[in-house]
Amino acid sequence: MKGKKKPLAEEQLVRDYLSHNPDFFQQNPDIFEAINITHDSGKAISLVERQVSLIREHNKELSNQIEQILSTAKENAELMEKTNRLVLNLIKANDLNSLVKALNVSLKSDFSTEFFSLTLIDNGEISCKTAANLVSKSDAEAHIGALVAAKKAICGVRPDKEVALMFGQQAENIGSVIALPLKTTNTFGVLALGHSDSEFYSEEIGTVFIDYIGDLLKELIPKHIKSKY
Repeated sequence: MKGKKKPLAEEQLVRDYLSHNPDFFQQNPDIFEAINITHDSGKAISLVERQVSLIREHNKELSNQIEQILSTAKENAELMEKTNRLVLNLIKANDLNSLVKALNVSLKSDFSTEFFSLTLIDNGEISCKTAANLVSKSDAEAHIGALVAAKKAICGVRPDKEVALMFGQQAENIGSVIALPLKTTNTFGVLALGHSDSEFYSEEIGTVFIDYIGDLLKELIPKHIKSKY
């Protein structure tokens, strides 16, 4: 026995356990897959070793895919919860000011929106107090005419005059914008989100989220002001 390394106490416990439970690996195949067992075949890799290696790689890929699916499902569930909370808060708002505040809070706290603007074209009928950005029809046509006339959301780096009218003093910090015209019969406003990164709201970005919010606002905002657009 001289020269032979004595097993550590923990190793001896494992040896004893496996000796008394010879079917352990049959009942726990995942542990067996993780064990590195070499075959005495010299420098050549045996067929069994190659097959085991491929199986382990395949199982690792499947495990990664499952983790990705679970992670995506969790993200989608969280997004749905935040969206439902936004919808409920907008519906519960009893006036225009409460609606704008609820929208602002939700976009910034739940959706990490850097800059937010709700610009409404005021023809003199909006008499209620509001945190929305009210502009005259002439100013809207002069500064954000392209957005008012658009038929869908517009993304990217926008002209300074547009950004200045919608975001005011925050305009100098905004690199890119996604803007959606709000219209029923006529356009009555523009919902805009801004980001400091000029490439964040690129033309390739999806518009599903802002389109969804826009559909809500087109139904809710006219109910809080005198003019029925």
